[in-house]
Amino acid sequence: MNAKTSSAGEEEASGMSNETLGEAKRRQVIRVAYVIAALDLTFLFMQMGLMPYLAKSLGLDSVGFGYLQTIFGVLQLVGGYIFGRFADQFGARAALILSCASGSCFFLLLSLSTNIPLLFLSRLPGVFMHGIPGAQKVITDVTTPSQRAGALGKLGFCFGVGIITGSAVGGVLSTKFGVYVPTYVGLVGSLINTLIAVVWIPSQTKPKSDHHVTEHSTSPSGSLFSIREILRLMKFPGVMEIFIVKVFAGFPIGLFMIMFSIISMDFFGLEAVESGYLMSYFGVLQMVVQGLVVGKLASRCSEMTLLRLSVFVFAGVGLGMALMRTVWHYCIIAAPLVFAFSMLATITDSILTKAVPSSDTGTMLGICASVQPLTRTVGPTIGGVLYKQFGVSSFGYLQLMVNLGLFVYLLKSKIPLEEMKSQ
Repeated sequence: MNAKTSSAGEEEASGMSNETLGEAKRRQVIRVAYVIAALDLTFLFMQMGLMPYLAKSLGLDSVGFGYLQTIFGVLQLVGGYIFGRFADQFGARAALILSCASGSCFFLLLSLSTNIPLLFLSRLPGVFMHGIPGAQKVITDVTTPSQRAGALGKLGFCFGVGIITGSAVGGVLSTKFGVYVPTYVGLVGSLINTLIAVVWIPSQTKPKSDHHVTEHSTSPSGSLFSIREILRLMKFPGVMEIFIVKVFAGFPIGLFMIMFSIISMDFFGLEAVESGYLMSYFGVLQMVVQGLVVGKLASRCSEMTLLRLSVFVFAGVGLGMALMRTVWHYCIIAAPLVFAFSMLATITDSILTKAVPSSDTGTMLGICASVQPLTRTVGPTIGGVLYKQFGVSSFGYLQLMVNLGLFVYLLKSKIPLEEMKSQ
């Protein structure tokens, strides 16, 4: 009875949000969030492509470059949760502006990095560079629970645009005009992104009724970082179970992707240009899956069904990875891999934002955003050991075993999804 009342209350509150903004305005805000996310990812992948060359030109060796990547991963890991808390306390608009402004500082420092200390210093603004969680927060605020999975799924289309455009533009600019030119483009683009957020995102995206919820549902502590807050959110029905699935289902493939630059050279024998083509192929797959598949399935199937499906497909991908021998095998595996990865991310984010009070959705999205930085932080060490000691097939077998275990767990457990509504 309480679950139904709570569910109805959330739908009504979200409906009030739509009435407050107006349907046309709501759609416009969502489209603006997509544009900001696409531009943010384009600039991010642009700098990711040039970083190895810039680091090498400054005399940084492979070990030092590993430290540089680890520092960025740790900053993103810590900053994801802080960013989410900031979004809950100050609003989605303020959070997006903070993310875009941090991106501007990041590219400014990167453009001035003429030595190794400045290069490491340029990583610091990364603690607040969370364009995707910011866009997710906006979308979560202005959509009803039934619309949320489809709307969040379309952000994956932005991810595909970012991979293709950022990699291509960054490569062309750095090759023809110099390694620092993409940083200038990123700086100007991030400033434009900040302006878009200031002008087009409304200062109030939540329903007005949520202000009452905020006062009673969130921790009285005003701190932006609180372990107690994380533990409080994990105690809501089903949150811990879904979050565990989210972390572990994608962890083995995350290890593989971290080692992919080495695997592509040693195992597949690819040149740098061919690796770029492969990344573009991934980008196209991402756009197709997120734009045409995830949203339609989300509107026709229950979220629990789709969660089980993504984990099962992940297990099949693991078997394929264990048996693959050529890059063509990997290209075939890539289609179900992108599907499972996209579906898992979209569905778990949707479920988890419904599982907590609407005043805590930003914090929950921030915690979710910390999963990938966590993998990037611990992944190089674990992935390196697996690859060196057991070869590429070890990633596949690990993926298969972990996801088969999770699939059985999801089949047997009764996660209380019906009660996972905002309080």
